[in-house]
Amino acid sequence: MIYPIVAYGDPVLNRRGKEIPTDFEGLEKLVEDMFETMHAAHGVGLAAPQIGKSLRLFVVDTSGFVEPEEEDEEGLADFKQAFINPEVEERGGEPWLFNEGCLSIPEVRGDVSRPEWITIRYQDENGQERRETFSGMKARVIQHEYDHIEGILFTEHLAPIRRRMVQKRLKSISTGKVKVAYRMRFPKMKKA
Repeated sequence: MIYPIVAYGDPVLNRRGKEIPTDFEGLEKLVEDMFETMHAAHGVGLAAPQIGKSLRLFVVDTSGFVEPEEEDEEGLADFKQAFINPEVEERGGEPWLFNEGCLSIPEVRGDVSRPEWITIRYQDENGQERRETFSGMKARVIQHEYDHIEGILFTEHLAPIRRRMVQKRLKSISTGKVKVAYRMRFPKMKKA
């Protein structure tokens, strides 16, 4: 099932997600649906709040970063993973800027500084406990999605002047005044 993506302005995007209990009914289907929704929107990551579910869950598939003829030194072409109840344990390395975007905030991009690597503890979709360290683009995507389950949007990391510059655009997004090639749910769109 492909869910509509929740747009900027919906309160679910600003809430810390709830832990997922071990007996959570339908978790496997939810993870499958999140991958399907993310791929339909041409994203590389999707967090549960972005489909209206205040849960500590996100999925990533970075194959969209790699063109077939390119070298894949970071192993992005086959990095597809679900992160259930993740907790970042450590971050480090030289922070670096990258121009980020978000499926919940279409047509807005901005330079965000994030640490080079992270160590994260989580459960995979099979319920296995894992603790891994990721670096480079994998770490960046994970940190972006992890922010979502903490109730933080990438726009909060933008320089103050850039944040002011996008305020009008953010208001337009929340009211549905944006063109996207995927289904969205707008919190402040006037009902016809």
